[in-house]
Amino acid sequence: MHVHLIAPSNEDSTYIKPLWVGSLAAHTPDDVELTFRDDGISPIDLDKESDAPDLVGISVSSKTAARAYAIADAYRKRGSRVILGGIHVTALPEEGLAHADAVLSGEAEWLWEKVLEDAKAGKLGRSTSLLSRGIYKHKEWPSLEGLPRPRRHLTTSKMYVPFDVVQTTRGCPFPCEFCSVSTYNGTTFRFRPVREVIAELETVGPRVLFGDDNVMIHTKYSRELFEAMVPLNKHWVAQASLAALHRVENVEVMARAGCKALFIGFESVDVETVRASGKKQNKPSKYREIVRTLADHGIAVWGSFVFGLDEDTGAAFDRTVEFCIDAKITMALFALLTPYPGTRLYKRLKEEGRLTRDAWWLSQDHDTGAPFYQPKQLTRDELRSGWVRAWRNMYSYPSIMKRYDFALDHSWVQNVAYWPLNLLMHQLAERKIAKGDRSFRKHRAIELPFGL
Repeated sequence: MHVHLIAPSNEDSTYIKPLWVGSLAAHTPDDVELTFRDDGISPIDLDKESDAPDLVGISVSSKTAARAYAIADAYRKRGSRVILGGIHVTALPEEGLAHADAVLSGEAEWLWEKVLEDAKAGKLGRSTSLLSRGIYKHKEWPSLEGLPRPRRHLTTSKMYVPFDVVQTTRGCPFPCEFCSVSTYNGTTFRFRPVREVIAELETVGPRVLFGDDNVMIHTKYSRELFEAMVPLNKHWVAQASLAALHRVENVEVMARAGCKALFIGFESVDVETVRASGKKQNKPSKYREIVRTLADHGIAVWGSFVFGLDEDTGAAFDRTVEFCIDAKITMALFALLTPYPGTRLYKRLKEEGRLTRDAWWLSQDHDTGAPFYQPKQLTRDELRSGWVRAWRNMYSYPSIMKRYDFALDHSWVQNVAYWPLNLLMHQLAERKIAKGDRSFRKHRAIELPFGL
């Protein structure tokens, strides 16, 4: 049996090695021919492709849903059976079933073998052991102990950033209204045994990207892991919550273990805004101190901020960029608030009648048509124009110069990668903004006006 895995593309494709491919490969028997294609690296021409694997597995996020469904429909027309998985169809399995023979809801480990068994027997999505017809789903969150080591032979393209992706924990207890992580991984902590993580780290290259949503979510576990990592001499980057970064001892152990950069969700520089969004662990008064502490330990910061929360006013954009410059943030990502399906935010905005496009993810150009809701204290035009201004001001040449931290001389991320990354972001921001402005103007005329 030939099984073909596909990662659909969208304009935010990151060129990070998809860990899910290696995880599924580890659960695939040797008698199954397994192949993989990354649509972002090797685009699929649906009009010219003629191959028809026995089974096609596609990972679906909300940003890739329209593309994923188009690919799935094309392969089904050729006679292939299709199974969809990923965070989007976990939230909306019935929608996914309209484009597939089956949906794998939630985490795939220990379920993938059953999918392949059913596919071989010609009864994909029709097994009597399923919780619901057509939907494969664990009855409870599976343990992370004893997971087979990912097989990474399918994701060796030189187009990927040169970091091996490793995951140590799953689940998040923080009640952020706009976040969809708990939909997919649950609200309770689950950990891989430290010894198993270390054994995997010993087999990968010198540069590691931790795929955890929060690498310091449980300080006792994380400190044990990082202390065990010190002799490995790895250089790694990860996402982290601010909740544990105010303690210097946590930063020190990460630095000793080889941490070189952290992606941090600041979300907003306004106290009331972060509190109302459910992110009570964020304390804007502590932001600069935390960034400085990280810098003093050779850890660069890539900040993430969201515009369009209910408490945001027109002052949010310039204040945020000013903070990034004053704090010498290495890089920043500015996102328009997005109502992802399955989140409390989506449900609330729909109940309040504030969505301008319900299933926004089904549009092929949804990436450039946002925002898809009516903000509370801004018009959609004001939100869009403020977001554009923030990107341009953040990655203007004067800002890039001001944010460079000459004192951070022991971080290669700051010294070697800072200039090319920021100059690249300058170019990408201009292209994304130009494309987005054209699409936004086009769709604004046909969406619900909300008095605009």
